[in-house]
Amino acid sequence: MLENLDPAAPDALLALIKLHAADPRSDKIDLGVGVYRTAQGDTPVFAAIKAAERRLVETQVSKSYLGPEGDMGFVHALMPHIFGTDPTMGGRIEGMQTPGGTGAVRLAAALAKAAGVTRVHMGTPSWPNHAQILADLEVEPVPFEHARADGTANVDAVLQAIRGAGPGEAVLLHGCCHNPTGIDYTPEQWDAIAAALADGAVLPIIDVAYQGLGHGMEADAVGLRTVLAAVPEALVAYSCDKNFGLYRDRVGAFYVMARDGGQLPAILSNAAALARANWSMPPDHGAAAVRLVLDDAELAAQWQDELGVMRARMRQVRDRLAEQGLAGTIDLTPLAAQNGLFSMLPLSREQIAMLRDDHAIYMAGSGRINVAGLTADNIERFIAALTDVAR
Repeated sequence: MLENLDPAAPDALLALIKLHAADPRSDKIDLGVGVYRTAQGDTPVFAAIKAAERRLVETQVSKSYLGPEGDMGFVHALMPHIFGTDPTMGGRIEGMQTPGGTGAVRLAAALAKAAGVTRVHMGTPSWPNHAQILADLEVEPVPFEHARADGTANVDAVLQAIRGAGPGEAVLLHGCCHNPTGIDYTPEQWDAIAAALADGAVLPIIDVAYQGLGHGMEADAVGLRTVLAAVPEALVAYSCDKNFGLYRDRVGAFYVMARDGGQLPAILSNAAALARANWSMPPDHGAAAVRLVLDDAELAAQWQDELGVMRARMRQVRDRLAEQGLAGTIDLTPLAAQNGLFSMLPLSREQIAMLRDDHAIYMAGSGRINVAGLTADNIERFIAALTDVAR
């Protein structure tokens, strides 16, 4: 039977990682891998997480299963940071733990399908795995243009998608720090989106993978909270992999907001059944560490400080690129107004290949760059290389 399988298309990012690793040039620059890096090129473990892990080693008495809902202490500890002063929205919001933000997106899409959703409107470009997950679930992705050529969000496109959608349809939105463009909706645009959702029949699915990496935990939650205040129901996928530096521990959460709190047990029973069929039980260690951090005022303050350092460094890189203005014919000015780890540069595949072959600079074929891959030691060379290939 296994002879019937044709080779799957290779993952472009994984192939890029291998190419970078094999490049012997000492001045090579990696802008492809989607993880935070310090000015020294490291992806560190948060000191607050290390302290929490030490407590786990000393106090955890069992590693028995927790059930498909995972660590509910972790799920509830996150909620005030995500949803604000009324984290349950009057008893209408509840959640469960998932393996990373990817697991949360998968669970949200699967639950939406079980509820009758057959089409999901999503801005493009988007995180590539969004479309892969929908395709695997046999849910139709319906694209709309997320960003304009001038580096701003195309709010008219998302409003048109929402207003044109009917029953059996959902819209997938990035809560903040859009991957791959870094282009977010303004608070005023979120107001318009929320109003359109309130007037329509489409189900909102909001992916929050980078809270705290844009302008801070509170500021980055404005869009999500604006939508939830306006609509009767929504699904939320959340990741702690980036804002707690827990990439390999796969720490995520899925939340549902129901029209009425009395509906939550039935909804979550379906989510638990889907989770059981997908991964059975989520991994506990990273989520337990996050719970300990959030439950301890001193550790929580330390985590916020560390997150602030990350955010400030990425803002400094963006500001330096924007100060350049033009690199040849490439306008870097819009990067200052963008948020998070990623931005997209208007480069052809030939130019991206030239950057790799002639300058040892590696980025995704779409033109997406991870701004955290740039440092004081290599940013000037990067700008010079862009100028060269843009001629």
